[in-house]
Amino acid sequence: MNHLDGKIVVITGASSGIGAASAKALAARGAKIVAAARDQDGLDRLVADIRQAGGTVTARATDVTDADAVQELAEFAVDNHGGIDVLVNNAGLMLFSYWKDRALDDWNRMIEVNIRGYLNAIHAVLPVMLRQNSGHILNMDSVAGHQVGDGAGVYCATKFFVQAVTESMRKELGVREGIKASTISPGVIDTGWADKVTDPVGRQAAKELNEIAITPQSVADAVVYALDQPADVTVNDLIISPTRQNW
Repeated sequence: MNHLDGKIVVITGASSGIGAASAKALAARGAKIVAAARDQDGLDRLVADIRQAGGTVTARATDVTDADAVQELAEFAVDNHGGIDVLVNNAGLMLFSYWKDRALDDWNRMIEVNIRGYLNAIHAVLPVMLRQNSGHILNMDSVAGHQVGDGAGVYCATKFFVQAVTESMRKELGVREGIKASTISPGVIDTGWADKVTDPVGRQAAKELNEIAITPQSVADAVVYALDQPADVTVNDLIISPTRQNW
């Protein structure tokens, strides 16, 4: 049975990588996609691809660090589709640096996107889901939310935050309100993240790590699995890693 057909799915960070792959995979199962990202050109390409394949999609340029913009995204989804069944909290930033580098700008950027961005989206969709007495919030986590890697202290901290927030939502929203909460924890995925590292030493470490990376499609398959479950089943966390990744 297909539990995704007709579901209204809001995906942040949808213009590329895991977000774009997940949007296409969910649309192929009949979900109605509301794609959000800062990259308007990337969103336009995604919309064209999904519609060409026969899927249903709308898009809105959104900066998840702007709470008002994310609220407008939720209203956009309701206005265009009548509700929100699923939030895939996917927009994220991974920047490597060592503590001695004192890369404060990179630390703050990750906090803004990986923490405040997730909270902004949760805040925006929850009233809709509470009115519906149903919904599913899937927070994209990382293996870095399970263990701390070298040169990734702040990034790991943001992903441990995602684990804690999601566990709290499972116990409160899931048990009391019937709103599911899940995480997916990818290992090294080739999404172009290594090129975004500004610290020179961190950039080199990221590029070396990226050599074993697997594709975003592997994570998109996990997203489909986690979301395509009956109402009484919640997939709490899925870890998806390259076979040769040793952490």
